[in-house]
Amino acid sequence: MVEIVLGQALAAIGAGIAVGMAGLGSGIGQGIAASGAVGAVAEDSDMFARGLIFTALPETQAIYGFLVAILLLVFSGLLGAPKNLPVTAGLIAIGAGAAVGFAGLGSGMGQGITAASASGAVVEDPDMFARGIIFTALSETQAIYGFLIAILLMVFGGILIS
Repeated sequence: MVEIVLGQALAAIGAGIAVGMAGLGSGIGQGIAASGAVGAVAEDSDMFARGLIFTALPETQAIYGFLVAILLLVFSGLLGAPKNLPVTAGLIAIGAGAAVGFAGLGSGMGQGITAASASGAVVEDPDMFARGIIFTALSETQAIYGFLIAILLMVFGGILIS
């Protein structure tokens, strides 16, 4: 059995925060978007495919959190070759997980709200589909900021550099 050092344990917490919070935001956002899409499909059965697209959009936040979590697990030595990760790098890993996790939480919920509204708008005016996608994608920006900060923290915090 390999001994897990404190730095690795902190990185595991960061990975959990990353995937847990971003996944929570995606799940809530997809639920909100799906409820709007179901209403739209009830009014117009041709809305199924477009409603499904709006429902899938908030999934990206969970993907960002998942990617950061995998990077933290691999480069901390929890998956793959064992590594003695310093405590300071473990604390940085928590910051990286929090950056992508909390940004994904807010972004996913906001994107779900926008996607639900867009589904309703497209029922009223089918030409609103592309504009609805654009409005829905704007909420993604905050998740991208969190993802980029997480990557920068891991690179310059010495986690992604062996």
